[in-house]
Amino acid sequence: MKPFDIGELVLLAALWGASFLFMRLGVHEFGPVALAAVRVGLASVMLIPLLASRGLLGELRTHWQGLLLVGALNGAIPFALFSFAALSITAGLSSIVNATTPLWTAVVAFVWLRQGLTPLRALGLVVGFAGVAFLAWDKASFKPGADHSGLLAVLACAGATLCYGVAANATRRFLSGVPPLVVATGSQVAAALLLAVPAAWLWPAAQPSGAAWGAVLALAALCTALAYIMYFRLMSRVGPTNAVSVTFLIPLFAILWGAIFLGEAITAQMAVGGAIVLAGIALALGLAGRSPGKQPDFPTAMKGRAKRW
Repeated sequence: MKPFDIGELVLLAALWGASFLFMRLGVHEFGPVALAAVRVGLASVMLIPLLASRGLLGELRTHWQGLLLVGALNGAIPFALFSFAALSITAGLSSIVNATTPLWTAVVAFVWLRQGLTPLRALGLVVGFAGVAFLAWDKASFKPGADHSGLLAVLACAGATLCYGVAANATRRFLSGVPPLVVATGSQVAAALLLAVPAAWLWPAAQPSGAAWGAVLALAALCTALAYIMYFRLMSRVGPTNAVSVTFLIPLFAILWGAIFLGEAITAQMAVGGAIVLAGIALALGLAGRSPGKQPDFPTAMKGRAKRW
């Protein structure tokens, strides 16, 4: 990759890492559902003019069914689940569990689309999920009256990444060949529509502060609208092999931002568990155990989204 592309990849990881920080800053005043709804709603408002400027608004109507499904699985549900997790666990821990998205994508592709798994990739799945289990182990308690909020938060993050895995394969199955900007915009609009009524029902009684509104605005503008544009642009320039490597950098930035701005501790368990998760991802994606110069076998769902910007 060229130096400019590497810089943009690092910036993208910094933005997506910051999303966990902004969720922590806004969720206590907005609540998980309202925060997710405002996030996708504002992102939609920012993306629609860009889509219109390219003359692609009509694509939303043409592909509305697939976009509705992907909007639920790639926006509405996971954003609400990650927001719920932000009430109880650190930004760094949430981001480490989020890094298992490629593992879930491979599992769903194997079960749903019958995409084969090599022994090395299967080993990577086992290792990666073992890392998540290691991270959640000390949060599980079977004592009567024990606080299970931490464990529920980790499970919510795992459920969100499962949704991402299904969404990636659903995009391949139902939206193959659709311009990425249409998928990005349409999925956010669909997510906003799906969350509108639940958010109105669960809207906080007390008006959120200016700081909370600032956090959700940054979440929508920087970590959702801008990040989507950067990601799809990167895929079109450097290909999915290089663009997907952002997965490895996001937890580093999320942990860094949490430590700097929220004073979150970086524990030995997070470091070890994160290393296990990333090792599993490397095996599952074919980045480890391959001969020099050979390109990893990334899921077709990832490759298809780089075709047209």
